[in-house]
Formats: sequence, C-alpha cells, structure tokens
Amino acid sequence: MSTSPKIAVIGLGYVGLPLAVALARHYRVIGFDIDARRIKEIKGGHDRTGEIEDDVLRSTTMIFSADPSDLAGIDIYMVTVPTPVTADNLPDLGPVRAACGTVGKAMGKGAIVVFESTVYPGVTEDVCGPLLAEISGLKCGKDFYLGYSPERINPGDREHTVDRITKVVAGQTPEVAQKLAEVYGSITTGGAFIARNIKTAEAAKVIENAQRDINIAFVNEIAVIFSSLGLSVHDVLDASATKWNFLPFRPGLVGGHCIGVDPFYLAHCAQSLGLNPNVILAGRKVNDDMAYFVAEAILKQMPGANGARFLILGLTFKEDVPDLRNTKIVDLAERLRKDGHRVDIHDPMADPEEAREHYGIELLTSLAMNGGYDCVVGAVPHSAYATLTGESLGKLVKQGGLLADVKGMWRGKALPQNARYWQL
Repeated sequence: MSTSPKIAVIGLGYVGLPLAVALARHYRVIGFDIDARRIKEIKGGHDRTGEIEDDVLRSTTMIFSADPSDLAGIDIYMVTVPTPVTADNLPDLGPVRAACGTVGKAMGKGAIVVFESTVYPGVTEDVCGPLLAEISGLKCGKDFYLGYSPERINPGDREHTVDRITKVVAGQTPEVAQKLAEVYGSITTGGAFIARNIKTAEAAKVIENAQRDINIAFVNEIAVIFSSLGLSVHDVLDASATKWNFLPFRPGLVGGHCIGVDPFYLAHCAQSLGLNPNVILAGRKVNDDMAYFVAEAILKQMPGANGARFLILGLTFKEDVPDLRNTKIVDLAERLRKDGHRVDIHDPMADPEEAREHYGIELLTSLAMNGGYDCVVGAVPHSAYATLTGESLGKLVKQGGLLADVKGMWRGKALPQNARYWQL
C-alpha cells in the first residue's frame, strides 16, 4: 500500500461525512452513500445534519458518489453505516451486511476494510470478514484485511470533533493496526490509540455508550423518586453537584442512534453467552419508560382535564441538533393523545419532511399564531426555547394553564403570572 492511500468512506451521515471531510484534507477520498438525494445535497454544498458548515463542504477536495463502480481501486474502505435494533431490540446488522456487499464487489487484493459502526465484540471478524470473502472471492487475512475504529461522534458537539478526539484503532495484523494508526492519527490532534485486537476495540466502543446510558438511568430513577416526594430533581442535583466528585448527569428522554440503541448490542452478546446483563437491561428499561412517566407526571398536574390542548416544544432527540432518530418525544405525544388530548409539536431544528415520513407528525411552522394552550411542554432545550421570555411563554399558554419544564430550562426565569409551573 502506498504512503498516501486512496480512501473510501461508506455512508455519509452524522459519522461518515465529518470523517470523510477530515480525511480529504490529507488523502484522496471518495465519499459514498446509497442515498442519491443525500449525495446531491452534499454536492450542492449543504449538510442537513448540521455537522459540516456549508463553506467547509464546498471547499473539500473529496469526490462524492452514489455509484458503486467508483469504489474500485480503493486502498482503505471505512464503513460508517448505522447499526440499529429491531422492534424486539435485537441487533439489526442489515446495513452493515449491505455495506459489505457493496465493498466486497469492488475491492481488490491488499485492501483494508475498517468498520466504525457500533457492534458487539466479534461482528467484524465473525460476520463481516466471511461475508466480504464470500462476495469478493478473496481470502480474509491474506488477500484483504480487517480493521476497526469506533466512531465517537456526538451530534451537535463542536468541541469533541473527529479532528480533536483520540481515535481507537485495531487491525487484523500488527502492520494493519499501525497503518490505521498512521492514517487516523494524521487527521486528529488527539492521536490514535492501538487496541490489543479488534474485539477489544469493539468492546470498548459498546461500553462507552452503555456506561452513559446507565448513569442517565440512575438520575432518571431518582427523578421518579423525588417527584413522589414533591422535590425537583434539578434542585437536588444542583446541591449534589457542589461535591467535587459528583458526576454531572441530568435526567431526560434518552433517544438518538447511540445511547438508546448500543446497550442492546452488548446485552445480546451477553445473552448469547448464557449471561444475564441485569444492570444494562434495567437501565434501558428505566430510560425507555421515562417518556411515559413524564406524561403521567404532567397529567397529574391537570386533574379533570378533558380534550386539553398541548404544545410540545421540541421533537429532536437532543438540543440544538436536527437528528430525529429514535426520539422519545414521539412516545410522550402518543401517551398524551391516548387520553384524548390534542397535541401540537413545534421544532425549528427538525426537518418537517423527515418528521412526516418517519413519524407521521405535521410540525407547526410557527409559534407566532398559536396560543391558548392548556399546557406547554418544554421537552427539548433548544436555544430558541431556553431563551423564550416570560412574556412569550405567557402568550402560548391560556389563563391558568401549565408550563411543564422537563429539562429545567426555564428555572429561575421570570415566568408569566397567568400560568402554573412544573419542573421535573
């Protein structure tokens, strides 16, 4: 392999596009995605995920393509496709298998195939390797080689970007691992860490998100307990945070494509070994149930309400990002509608077409003409919502209505006197 390998990034979503842009500053890069609409959009200089600024995208030297024939003659393939779960919360390796099919048909001898998708230990070598060999007709470990480098993209995070974090890498051989360390190390100031082997790197990634999920589950559970005591969990956490080693996790609805999904991969791995992952699954249940708890807690503040009008502020899975994947706001809305209440949803960050296509939700186009709600739910702390004045909030809610502050974004604000206030 040459000292300046030709690289293809397979999948140009939240993970793949920032990686490809960073690589293109140093190498010849093809950014590939099966979504022709996505390729057209990126070629036009716009990233709907908001991860890459338009001027940066327009100045990249990368080649974008939805044509698999453009993937021939590549030295290193980096697979960054999603790894979702099924309706039964089992690993869905469909996208990874499909990517293996695309790469397997294109790659030649000497190629390295690196996976960044979150999987349970063993998938790269036991699933992807044999599949690539079958499709390509090449021998894994002799004609082509495997690698793994877990993604660490945090949507909307402008500090821990791919060019600043430490990249964990692992290879099928020490030489492959070293090559990947050189490539990834050249694009980030955080350097590269070579894991002992591919399974170790896979395991390291899957526990990163599982650990965060469990910590959030703890604060969600204490939120339920303190709510029964008439206490705000936000007030309690503020007091506890004054201790030097208290972990600053906050309660909320845990969605997105990583934290709400990846623990199921680790749980599946454990169960396949005959082990019962008690803590992991308990944490998942607490977090998955949180949307229903929040809905019930809000409804308790509105005894006797019948056919009330609700306005939910926010649909994306976290603040100030357009990502709608696995958002739990949908569960919150469904629970309120189950009792016969009318629910409107507004979100300036979300793509209306995506909300309609994936969830059947028609987002409000504006808040200006929508007032008189029985309850306004501050569900996602977008900057646009956190900075709303008391006067603006007063125009949204009717006399005696409820402002339900799930994330505590309006705490300490001078709120309208015509409304009641509840915080988690």
